[in-house]
Amino acid sequence: MRLEGKTAVVTGAASGIGRATAEILARAGAHVIIADLSADKGEQEAERLRKCNLAASFMQIDVASDESIAAFAKVVLDRGEVHVLVNGAGFGKGQPFVDNDAGFWERVVDINMMGPIKLTRALLGPMIDRRSGKIVNIASDAGRVGSSGETVYSGAKGGLIAFSKGLAREMARYSINVNCVCPGPTETPMLMVLPESHLEAFKRAIPMRRFGQPVDVANAILFFASDLSNYITGQTLSVSGGLTMA
Repeated sequence: MRLEGKTAVVTGAASGIGRATAEILARAGAHVIIADLSADKGEQEAERLRKCNLAASFMQIDVASDESIAAFAKVVLDRGEVHVLVNGAGFGKGQPFVDNDAGFWERVVDINMMGPIKLTRALLGPMIDRRSGKIVNIASDAGRVGSSGETVYSGAKGGLIAFSKGLAREMARYSINVNCVCPGPTETPMLMVLPESHLEAFKRAIPMRRFGQPVDVANAILFFASDLSNYITGQTLSVSGGLTMA
């Protein structure tokens, strides 16, 4: 699964699944644009990859800001073509729905659903003109089956899944593939803030009896970004150790 000569944008690439994805795409030969809100961490990641003789650069983006998305897209497209877009930036916090406030809802929806929608639209035109491109949205199994304490997050990720399917239908005529990867419980900063008792209960529910590693998800993203998935679009792939099989 090689990506030589291709440019890949990965949002949320300074940590967690996004970080693993940026590295695995770079190791496959792509020039990876690490896109993240954290300038310090993003620059560090780009430098780390460059020290491994991999092609990487950093550009800051706030996917909850229309102005930031527009500025990011302009600079990226002025530099050249984007062949792969991975919408990986995410935000969530375990909390009962009745304890959420409106500001929290808006942030969850802006980052997990509207941000990917807006950035995709901003980068889509040249893909249509070129009649090729790969878009991979990192959703969540919470968006497929729901998750207690993550009700609005589940709704936002479910919306991202549905958006991906609709866009896949529209973009198929242009040979642009749009697919979703849905991580199950994965060892990321978002998961590891949970109490140890919750983590152990989570782990017991997973048939493989372990949490996913970011690289497990990144491998699935690499498949969707590569030519091996050229006849696959509109699909939702769970990477969950068997936790969700339906």
